[in-house]
Amino acid sequence: MTPRSVRDGGGRAAAPWVRTRLRTAPGTAWALGLLVLLTSFLAAVHPRAVAYYEDEGLRHDIAAADPRHSVLELNSPQPELQLPPAEREAAVREAALASVHRKVRSALPAEVLPGGADSAYGFRTGKPMPAADGWLPRPDRVDPQLSYSTLSALPDHATLRAGKWPAVRGEVSENTAEVEGAVTEETAKALRAEPGAVITVPTQNGKRLSVRITGIVAPKHPRTAYWSTQPLLRTPALVPEPNLFPPRYHWTAAVLLPPDAAPALLATTGEPEMFWRFAPDPSGLTSSDAAGLRASIASLEGGPGLVRMRAVAGSNATFTTDLDKILTGYDTLRTAIGPVVTVAAVGIGAVAAVVLLMTAGLIGGRRRTELALLRARGGSLRGIGGRLFAETVVIAVPAAALGLLIALPFFDGGRMWPSVVGPAAVAALVCLALPLCSVLPHRKPQPPGAREDLMDARPSRRRTVVELTALVLAVGAVAALRRRGTGGDGGGGDLLISAAPVLVGLIAALVLVRLLPLPLRLASRAVARRRGAVGFLSLARAGRTSAGGALPLLALLLALTTAAFGGSVLAGVADARDRAALHTVGADARISGVLDSVPLPDRLIREVRAADGVREVAAVQVVYGVPLPADPAGNSRMKSAAMLGVDPAAYARLARSTGIGPFPADRLRAAGGAAAKDAVLPVIASPSVAAELGDRPRELSTAAGDLRVRVAGVVPRTVAVPDSDFLIVDAASLPRKQTTTLLVTGGSPDAKALRAAARHAGEGLSVRLRSEERAAFVDTPMQQGAWGIYAAAIVAGAGYALLAVLLSLLRTAPERTALLARLRTMGLTSRQGRRLLGLESLPQALPAAFGGVLVGWATIVLLAPGVDLVGLALSAGPGPTALDTAQLRADPWSLTLPALGVVVLTAAVASVQAWWAGRRGPITELRSGDPR
Repeated sequence: MTPRSVRDGGGRAAAPWVRTRLRTAPGTAWALGLLVLLTSFLAAVHPRAVAYYEDEGLRHDIAAADPRHSVLELNSPQPELQLPPAEREAAVREAALASVHRKVRSALPAEVLPGGADSAYGFRTGKPMPAADGWLPRPDRVDPQLSYSTLSALPDHATLRAGKWPAVRGEVSENTAEVEGAVTEETAKALRAEPGAVITVPTQNGKRLSVRITGIVAPKHPRTAYWSTQPLLRTPALVPEPNLFPPRYHWTAAVLLPPDAAPALLATTGEPEMFWRFAPDPSGLTSSDAAGLRASIASLEGGPGLVRMRAVAGSNATFTTDLDKILTGYDTLRTAIGPVVTVAAVGIGAVAAVVLLMTAGLIGGRRRTELALLRARGGSLRGIGGRLFAETVVIAVPAAALGLLIALPFFDGGRMWPSVVGPAAVAALVCLALPLCSVLPHRKPQPPGAREDLMDARPSRRRTVVELTALVLAVGAVAALRRRGTGGDGGGGDLLISAAPVLVGLIAALVLVRLLPLPLRLASRAVARRRGAVGFLSLARAGRTSAGGALPLLALLLALTTAAFGGSVLAGVADARDRAALHTVGADARISGVLDSVPLPDRLIREVRAADGVREVAAVQVVYGVPLPADPAGNSRMKSAAMLGVDPAAYARLARSTGIGPFPADRLRAAGGAAAKDAVLPVIASPSVAAELGDRPRELSTAAGDLRVRVAGVVPRTVAVPDSDFLIVDAASLPRKQTTTLLVTGGSPDAKALRAAARHAGEGLSVRLRSEERAAFVDTPMQQGAWGIYAAAIVAGAGYALLAVLLSLLRTAPERTALLARLRTMGLTSRQGRRLLGLESLPQALPAAFGGVLVGWATIVLLAPGVDLVGLALSAGPGPTALDTAQLRADPWSLTLPALGVVVLTAAVASVQAWWAGRRGPITELRSGDPR
């Protein structure tokens, strides 16, 4: 070394390190950049997808809700009677109501976002009034009850079908004798109203007020909030008179008046009131606005907001809406979905982190000789690590930024900072992991050829402490989830609970790595005694794998656990919906009348049994309201139950096939055959009814006759009345027998044939199908988004699992290729080479597959008590169901298929590598001085 070189040793290098390294290994740099780009894209797009689907779910819930629940309505009674008539009349005219409408709309909070198209205001009668005109229809000789209302912008929301638009002739006052009005087509058809018809309205002063129908109109969009907030405006109804039996029905409908005809209603007896309705426009709402919207609604209903409204609309104004209930339902579904999606995100994030660590380890292992030479020539760990960090930053940071930029166009409207956190974490992990994985092995000098075999490795104390720490975290997370559930006390945002499956997978990977040497030693001893070198060599090669092989196993276990958890969630949701539909119907089909009280003819039973797809029909007599006897002390607690008269054999088969309250048919057989007058009938009862009846014979008075019964069995539920207390008795023992309900079982009963048979049997019979009830459970945008995110997570997990297998095999690919080349010079055939590499990969693939199944099953079993899928499965159903819980359950296909895929994938990769190595000759692979 010359003096000049010594003097300039600390000067600037002739060639920059980063540029030289990137030019030397461009393939490695591109591969690392592509992996960072893909991972950053997934990390950036996930929070945007979650926010997008949550926002869409909120907008859908408000837009799809019944306008009677979503509309914001401000009501104010008629002007005070102490005011002069002129002021009272002016206060209800179009100009005054429109002015209040504009002021109220501008004063509403920004979160409410009222739309202008479907909003309306006017003056209406608060209660319907009887119309005594002789031309009006009276089904049961009861006068129709009519309401009268002015409605703003009626020509903009309706089409004139007949006559002309109602108008004001002169100035209408409280003493006006006649005004014009209009009715919808449906109202005109029900009331037999035509243009020119006159309706007399009762007034307080006894003077005559007539409404002349001048026009028949048809709503342009009848399902919008303008018409559906008060459905009576467009559709009349036939309603029964209260407190009458048998019921007597009368028509109730609405008549529409021109806006400036409102003063005429001041004289009526209908308790008129002013109203302003605002249809919310959810198009700009986001999930972050839900809390502010709920607070604003509370303020409008009984807080400072209501005070502001009363300052504009009157001191007695009231504000009503059910929008807060819609928000509560949205929060329930969001709370149910959030933790499940977080489990998927944490699982796939853990798999991606493991793959990134494996990539860093692979790159560091390939550069082990280069870095060892730098250390031998005096390079410090800090200096080498700094150079590695610089070259990694040049690759990882631009790749992460590009992944973020690619993700931004997806799911518009998402907040920026959550999307930045993920790519930043990916870039930071890669920039730190690659230098550390490359430098740490060079802390101490390593002799050439040193190897830490898997079968001879002894875990260090430090590793034991780390594993015990992970075990404590996993146990704590699982215990917290079982105790608190996925909802938790704060809405399900506990990251430790969501990471419980990942921690369980981590423990399983560490345990499998510790236990793997034992079966390898036993298998090696058994194979060593047999003829043939392939089996012995494969196990010897597997046993000489580096002890750091826990990362590939961990990646596979986490991917399998995430897939099993997601598949089990989907299977649990489908199962809950199936059971809810079954509880609602009771069988594959149900035919009954109103309140299960209409007798069904024998001809109907025969036609139903002959219909296509029907396997069996269980005829049931349902009697509701059976009073239970007093307790032994003579105290009557006014409790009642439903009595079911059944054919014991058929109903027992139905209960057994559905799994709802199965019981032996012999329990309902009365001793001695047909029951005598004073015989005691055995019954199957619900728990509460059994507790009321006790264990001794009791007398019951029912619509089917007087009975003496004794409890012979208890079941929690039964198919005919899943939501009621009940007692089941043999129908043959009832004094008055009649069939009121048919429960049909079969693969796919012909719905058209069943409905035709019910229609021919008489009016008032309904046919309910289990398949139709099941189809009514539709996914909301938020649920669809959750399924899409979980499906994407499973696909990404499969991709990362494939990459983990490839990285694991690439780490030792040069050694295996050289081994095959040497063995081919000794006579090893290509077929034997493929067997050798395949058997060598099995000790890693089989534990991963078996461990994945075991860990997935254990994770689901451990977490099932804390995961309730009711909100996730049944929140979008047609109505309340008998299910109050839907727990997570293990799905066999989700457990086994991914595990088999891992084994097949590993074998395929090994076969491809053996085939590729076979194409290259031994001379190409073996060179003098090759250390492999």
